[in-house]
Amino acid sequence: MATYHIETYGCSSNRGESREIERALRDGGHRPAERPEDADVAILNTCTVVEKTERNMLRRAEELAEETADLVVTGCMALAQGDLFAEAGIDAEILHWDEVPTYALNGECPTTTPDAEPVLDGVVGILPIARGCMSNCSYCITKFATGRVDSPPVEENVEKARALVHAGAKEIRVTGQDTGVYGWDTGDRKLPELLDRICDIDGEFRVRLGMANPGGIHGIHEELADVFAANPKLYNFIHAPVQSGSDDVLEDMRRQHRVDKFREVVAAFDDRLEHWTLSTDFIVGFPTEDDADHVRSMDLLAEVRPEKINVTRFSKRPGTDAADMKGLGGTVKKERSKAMSELKMTVVGEAYESMVGDEFQVLVVEEGTGDSVKCRDSAYRQIIVQNAAERGVEVGDVLDVTVTGHNTVYAFGEPTDGDRAADDATDSAPTTA
Repeated sequence: MATYHIETYGCSSNRGESREIERALRDGGHRPAERPEDADVAILNTCTVVEKTERNMLRRAEELAEETADLVVTGCMALAQGDLFAEAGIDAEILHWDEVPTYALNGECPTTTPDAEPVLDGVVGILPIARGCMSNCSYCITKFATGRVDSPPVEENVEKARALVHAGAKEIRVTGQDTGVYGWDTGDRKLPELLDRICDIDGEFRVRLGMANPGGIHGIHEELADVFAANPKLYNFIHAPVQSGSDDVLEDMRRQHRVDKFREVVAAFDDRLEHWTLSTDFIVGFPTEDDADHVRSMDLLAEVRPEKINVTRFSKRPGTDAADMKGLGGTVKKERSKAMSELKMTVVGEAYESMVGDEFQVLVVEEGTGDSVKCRDSAYRQIIVQNAAERGVEVGDVLDVTVTGHNTVYAFGEPTDGDRAADDATDSAPTTA
């Protein structure tokens, strides 16, 4: 079981994000370490209010990098001035806060709550559709806690989704260790049917499908892509973690897919959807990964160009088969992780840059930092609207925005004049008795 240490600086928003990180890590079987030097990963959630604060953040990051094997820096300074850490010679992974749990979880499957019951958080409904997985990955410890997949009937999950909508959910997140294997234990691949049925529920809401391993959805990927194309309520988004571009490494990881299967999944969605987001994960520095394997992973990332990429530096989990393998040196893993992270930022930055100047309809899903809100377009890309209160924009609203800029991993949007004009016209229209 892995350990973590987290330090948070700055505003209440940063503290809230750190709580979300901790919740995800604990759900994944991780536990806090008493001291940074006892942790497998240290997480520094930064602030960047004034120059003195920046110097303090750099100094603390340098200290943590010396005390721990793996340092992650997130928060405001990481996103606004992430290059300062590299310029200072600090070896750290620079991530948006919601990428931190996936990175720290070492490519392992997420876990659901023990009772696997739905939860409404603001306007976001969390719907665990099953517990457990069908994989036996050599590096994953989660499988020991969750066991094989156990899939409740479709109707039961549909009723839970309906209850979330009636309770005010505007976004339903369908979750599980591996959503793609929903129904395998009963001999029926039920995920396409379940998504169809959830989208048939009356109401205005969106649905996001959670992590589905390529091996789990391959075989239903054509049908699944058809369901996405037919249902506008579904975000055009899939999270299919490939983990490596090398079939040899995938075999050593005991993954249930090979690279060609991953490509076939991507091709099915490319064929049916004009705009969609591919999210995927890579584990860098697996014990049997050689230079050629790493190049294959880099080439695959450059080829498929996902819009969301999680890069994880491999670390051993006690009790797993991979923990007994002779590992690569820390320097090798760091160099490969740095190279892939740089390519990731280029690929993701280009994707968000291509959005600038275009108009998108978005759902406001949660409050952001200060007077801002976080929105999602139809492909689940994050667009930040600032000065939300001044504009009368609230969580749960649907509005059109024009993308005016980006910060590599998310975009900035301005509500269109058409929206404001329509609101003004409504406010000034005469009423009749």
